[in-house]
Amino acid sequence: VQLQASGGGLVQPGGSLRLSCVASGFTMDHYAIAWFRRAPGKEREGVACISSDPSLTTYAASVKGRFTISRHNGRDTVYLQMTGLKPEDTAVYYCATPYSERCTYYTNSPGPWGQGTLVTVSS
Repeated sequence: VQLQASGGGLVQPGGSLRLSCVASGFTMDHYAIAWFRRAPGKEREGVACISSDPSLTTYAASVKGRFTISRHNGRDTVYLQMTGLKPEDTAVYYCATPYSERCTYYTNSPGPWGQGTLVTVSS
């Protein structure tokens, strides 16, 4: 199982980015997929999760209303559209699966984590 995150970069406060998570050796269709981030000096935190039913999503309070998670099962890809970015969103972003259809316990996702993609929000 490998999930690779990409799409990070440098963006100004208030800007937008779209991250992608692509699966290899693994078919996403029947699994929830989640985004996590680790900011400098902080522990990894769950950001958003989408269940195998794409209508079911959950978000951390810190990103709700600004980030949108979606999935394209035919392409084994999950996206994280980030808008209204803030300096505190600066982190390495990872995607992972809780190995279940639902997001109920997504914060306990065991990995693997891959290299992640760096998002830097700065003027």
